[in-house]
Amino acid sequence: MPPAYQVLRERLRDEIATGRYPDGIRLPTESELVARHGLSRQTVRRAFQDLVADGTVYRVPGRGSYASEQGRRYLRQLGSIEDLMSLSDDTTMEVLDGLHRRVDIEAASRLRLDGDVVYTVAFRRLHDGVAFGHTVVHLPPAVAAVVLSSRDMATGAVSTHTVIGLLEPHLEHPIAEAAQSITVAAADDTAAAAVGCSSGHPMLRVDRLYADAAGSPVELAVSQFLPEQYTYRVTLRRSG
Repeated sequence: MPPAYQVLRERLRDEIATGRYPDGIRLPTESELVARHGLSRQTVRRAFQDLVADGTVYRVPGRGSYASEQGRRYLRQLGSIEDLMSLSDDTTMEVLDGLHRRVDIEAASRLRLDGDVVYTVAFRRLHDGVAFGHTVVHLPPAVAAVVLSSRDMATGAVSTHTVIGLLEPHLEHPIAEAAQSITVAAADDTAAAAVGCSSGHPMLRVDRLYADAAGSPVELAVSQFLPEQYTYRVTLRRSG
């Protein structure tokens, strides 16, 4: 007979799958499950830990644990440049504003350019037809030149590519690193329209500055992700 935590875990998983706890509905608390099933708190906590780990349940600090309908809430584990490129394996890129030349002092500064001109493309990313993120990518002119005529970078294009995946085959040096910062931001009108939320809705903002093996910045990507539809996971390992 399987351990008690596995029995409870599968019971909760089945109840979520059959709609007893629809997406976004709070699950019973640990105390409620302890009383209902006559289990120890440690057993209940382990069952929840497994469900959170595989994306079936997500926690909101101070509010509780919630069901996450599989296929709607996108879970991504990232730990390498290859993981970022493999977004093309199970998501779709829909270009909302094709690659074009513009003056952007802040983006040019972050890309360490001498001038103020960058090339910018905006797109939303979908998983199983559900939009979960809006991204604006800025490229140095010399980098943008290699994909400027690509149909995948034109307004209205739909593909399974990533921008870095399109770029790298044409670069002199491979992409070696991505400096990343994560904050919380309010959705502006453009991002809100892209993912179907209200303007001002809390979003997960992820900025990534990609650099090649020679240390030159090649792409600045500014993304806003809808928390209800996206889970971001990073695996941390000890050095040495």
